[in-house]
Order: sequence, then structure tokens, then C-alpha cells
Amino acid sequence: MMAPMTTTLAVANQKGGVAKTTSVASIGAALAELGQKVLLVDLDPQACLTFSLGIDPEDLELSIHQVLTKGIAVEEVILETDDGVDLLPATIDLARAEADLLTRTGREQAIRAALEDVTDYDWVLLDCPPSLGVLTVAALTAADGVLVPLQCETLSHRGVGQLLDTVHDVRRFTNKGLEVWGVLPTLYDGRTTHARTVLETISETYDLDVVEPPIPKTIKFAEAPAAGRSILSTSRSSKGARAYREVAAHLIARSSRPSDRGARG
Repeated sequence: MMAPMTTTLAVANQKGGVAKTTSVASIGAALAELGQKVLLVDLDPQACLTFSLGIDPEDLELSIHQVLTKGIAVEEVILETDDGVDLLPATIDLARAEADLLTRTGREQAIRAALEDVTDYDWVLLDCPPSLGVLTVAALTAADGVLVPLQCETLSHRGVGQLLDTVHDVRRFTNKGLEVWGVLPTLYDGRTTHARTVLETISETYDLDVVEPPIPKTIKFAEAPAAGRSILSTSRSSKGARAYREVAAHLIARSSRPSDRGARG
């Protein structure tokens, strides 16, 4: 098992377009600003997180793919980034890993086993692929908690029930201690009552905490990945950067208190 001081958080939503990767990069950078040692793990074959942190996946010989399928040590693959976080990068090869892992015994434990010796981080954030396949299940099996980024639009929360069903199964079979840390509202337009209503509905329907503050919709997020940095570097004082800093502070507070509510979902 990982050292008790490491909090492993899976950031998951099988629906694309919910600012999942932006959230992983930005929360990671915000945690690093607060003095935390952070490892980000890109589990998406599209390698958006890797690219958005200034690393071209095409230039990489080693990635999380070799860690999961060839048994290469994580230490050989981890890269430092300009955002003050370390990265376990992905490449398109990861699409093959999903197929390779399907035939393996204990495939759900693959990520947990790979991270077993990674003990010198305060946080490990897992950027899950936009599906409920083997890699997402393995990420949930390796995690202490799951954070669900959610675009505040009516249709975008339809998949939450499916994700929570998967969390329930993981809890039953492979990771009894997994907790749902809550929903992170993204692309939020507070001027519309619709966005606020969606938030309240989600909270009530699924009995989930809403991680505050909501992340506002801003063009700055589109500019950050192109620069190969997170929004905390490219637009330090923007509303979006401030919101992610607050979220990071809340996550630190959450990780340091004993679990008093148990896992829900």
C-alpha cells in the first residue's frame, strides 16, 4: 500500500468536455503552490494532460503504458514539469494497454501495484480516460477518493449515475475504502439560474457534496494548454485560477480530517 501521507484522488467522468484534464492540471499546480508535492498521472490515450503540461507525447519513449504492461518502474518514467508538479505521462500506446490488461489476472490492481512504491508525494491525481473501461476501474481501485468534474448543463449529469454504479462495484469488489469526494462544477456561468439549478439538482439527486467554488467558464482555460502550462501560470490572477486555488485548499482540508461520513454514492 502507498504511504499513509499520500492522498490518491481519481478525477473521473466518462463524458468528455467537462474540463476534467484542465481540472487535474490546475488543481495539481494549485496544490504545488501550497507547498504540496504532487504527481499527476495521465491515463487518457489522447494524452491531453501530458500535452497541456508542455510535453509532446510523440517525443516520449516511455510512458504509463510501459509501466502497466511491461513492468517498468514508475521512477524511470516520471517527468518534472514547469508547473511544479511531476507527471507520469501518456502516449497513444495507452489505447493498447486497455486491450492488454483485459486478458490479465488482477487487471483492476494494475495502477495500485504500479504506484505501490511511490511514497514521496503528498498527492497523486489520476486523470481518468473518458470511459468506464479497465483503466478507469483500475484508477478507482488505486484511489482513496474520486472527484467528479461536471459541466453545469442539464444533459451533462446523465452519466453521473453510471459512474456512481461503477464506484459502487469497485467498492464492493476491489477497493472497499473508496470515497466519493464530490462533484466539481466546471464551465459554470453563475449569471444563469439554470446553472445554479443544475447544481442543486445534482446535489439532491445523487446525495453528493458539491466542491466549492464552481469553476467559472473563461476563455483563459483554452489558452493555457496551448502554452504548455496550467492556467495558474498563464493567467495567475484570473477568476479561474483563483477558483482552483480555493478548491485545492478545500481538498487539503478534506484530506487531513478523519473520514466521518464514510463513503457515499
